[in-house]
Amino acid sequence: MIVIFLKRLLQMLGLVVLQVLVCNHVHFLGYATPMPYVIFLAYFALNDSRIGNMLWAFVLGLLVDMFSNTPGEAAASMVLAAFVQWPLLRSMAPKECAEDLVPTYQSMGRWRHVRYLTILTLVHHAAFYALESFSFFHIEETLIAFAASLALSLVLIFTLDSLRHGK
Repeated sequence: MIVIFLKRLLQMLGLVVLQVLVCNHVHFLGYATPMPYVIFLAYFALNDSRIGNMLWAFVLGLLVDMFSNTPGEAAASMVLAAFVQWPLLRSMAPKECAEDLVPTYQSMGRWRHVRYLTILTLVHHAAFYALESFSFFHIEETLIAFAASLALSLVLIFTLDSLRHGK
């Protein structure tokens, strides 16, 4: 139990450092800022506590908010993504999976895992940019920033996931 807690804490702190020191300074074409910290939610097993997952997501989002000057946007969008993560994983997991399934390419299959990460990132980014703009006045710019950030984040998330699993 302590080992899992420390492992998640180190992953969370590493993703916060990556976001704050590197990704917050990347503004591809003035719009896209990658947010790879969403991948933290993808590592929770199927039998993990949903409330615990949302607490971890809230703390990660709060840390990103504190260092990125985004008042509550990352925390709220991470909690929403954590809320959606369990039913999404349950629907994407193979039928004969174990209760302690940790989503990886090997346990879910390549395309199911890609869809799982894409939908989880899509939910997070949609909530984040909806909270950031909070109006319909500049909808074109918001949609461009959303799509560009989503694409850049997915490239970075798939790269991090492949590095984590050694493929």
